[in-house]
Amino acid sequence: MAGQEVKAALSPYRVLDLTGELGFLCGKILGDLGADVIKIEPPGGEPARMLGPFYLDRPDPEKSLHWFAFNNNKRGITLNIENRTGRELFLRLAESADFVIESFVPGSLERLNLSYTVLRQVNQRVILTSITPFGQTGPYSRFKASDIEILAMSGCMSLTGDPDRAPLRASFPQSYHWTGSYAAAGALTAHYHRQRAGEGQQVDVSAQACLLWAFSHAHTFWDLNRQLEKRAGSFMTGRSITGAKMRVFWPCKDGYINFIIYGGEAGRKTNQALVEWMDSKGKAPEFLKQKDWKSFNIAEVTQEEIDQMEAPIAGFFAGITKKEFFEGVIQREMLGYPVASVKEICADPHLDARNFWQSVEHPELGTSLTYPGGFAKFSATSCKIWRRAPRIGEHNEEVYCGELGLSNEELGKLKDSGVV
Repeated sequence: MAGQEVKAALSPYRVLDLTGELGFLCGKILGDLGADVIKIEPPGGEPARMLGPFYLDRPDPEKSLHWFAFNNNKRGITLNIENRTGRELFLRLAESADFVIESFVPGSLERLNLSYTVLRQVNQRVILTSITPFGQTGPYSRFKASDIEILAMSGCMSLTGDPDRAPLRASFPQSYHWTGSYAAAGALTAHYHRQRAGEGQQVDVSAQACLLWAFSHAHTFWDLNRQLEKRAGSFMTGRSITGAKMRVFWPCKDGYINFIIYGGEAGRKTNQALVEWMDSKGKAPEFLKQKDWKSFNIAEVTQEEIDQMEAPIAGFFAGITKKEFFEGVIQREMLGYPVASVKEICADPHLDARNFWQSVEHPELGTSLTYPGGFAKFSATSCKIWRRAPRIGEHNEEVYCGELGLSNEELGKLKDSGVV
């Protein structure tokens, strides 16, 4: 209503979240934006609850920090949709749902008689977002795949690591989170269509396609030039027609820093400032001091020239700390940044100044935990953590009795029979 404070952009909407690890982030994003997300787990809990690390290093399905991170902003119920009564209860929930998100093997919902066609019969406006490794159609559609297989089959892994060694996967499950983000975007795009046309639709999200889309320039490069991008490790390639590679990460006294010799106007200023800084410490060789950075053409630089420039720079960086580097580049308006550890990010004054971190109460642990806050700041609505991740079946009574009208006795019978 006009003049009434809006809690969040999606606060009027409900999401039924049937996803496994591949789709956790999709539901969390919708929850961050204020949607009422109900995480539906099998009786006994979702297997991903046993993904570490754990609170106080004690393996427990109620203490997974991974679960806490990607399932906050959700209520939690248990429901066995393999059971006929369970499916009936799910359809009752779907009657008032705006979104359903799932990550089952394609064909699973059809087998359970919970396909999009069936969901539309009980709720014409519902949006079903299906998140799978390879999509709902095609020869790979029923293949199972973990993060490492998705990275391999999207081509991302072929570009990661050193050129003289085997390809590497990113140390964090990138494919799952890229996919979850795109799935949320797809669901919200379908929601925009629903607001205009009054109908829902199914959104088919392929993790392989999401990763391919994220680095689509590599495919264009091959299509046009028949040249493959190659692994470069801690170097950058493709900036010079000579094939010269340039260092991106440099060791310093207490870790690593990120810096590259640039071209253009930004490069002129940064490179000149670095040489003057080195000279003030007696570390700049004469050829660097005489370098005409205004005429320096990064597109034609040779490997020999790059190696000659990088050697004294590496020696200079090795003698300073990350803090000294950061203060130096800020003072001189240079491009570059220390490679921050998670510990350092948690103490970053910029994030503190933006009130990025949120303290979330965990009464079941007898303490509060600090989380990253909302992914964006909105001037008219909120994006933040509204509630901690649910315990197993924590909201069964609230949903089944309070919203579906079951009695406590009926709920008890459902529990005894393995339905919830």
